[in-house]
Amino acid sequence: MIRHLVLFKLNDGVDRDGDERVAAGAKAFEELGSLVPGLREWECGWNTTARDIAYDFAINSLVDDREALQAYVAHPAHQAAAAQWQEFATWVIADIEV
Repeated sequence: MIRHLVLFKLNDGVDRDGDERVAAGAKAFEELGSLVPGLREWECGWNTTARDIAYDFAINSLVDDREALQAYVAHPAHQAAAAQWQEFATWVIADIEV
């Protein structure tokens, strides 16, 4: 199994509470878990701590193997959601075999 982790950092000047693009992007990722076959687990949400080193939004998901991860990455719903976030955030990922 592979644990897929993603941490998003909003760009400078982007306010998560006052920007409709951010709200739409968060909704797209919230809905993604039910749209992509092969996702065994799907969690996402906003950071709740106010620390300078903290990221703003996180995704924690689980897939069976590398093929399932590639299918997730290539899925049109994932591509559309990621494209939304490119407008207002940067991110880092880690894929861990568990």
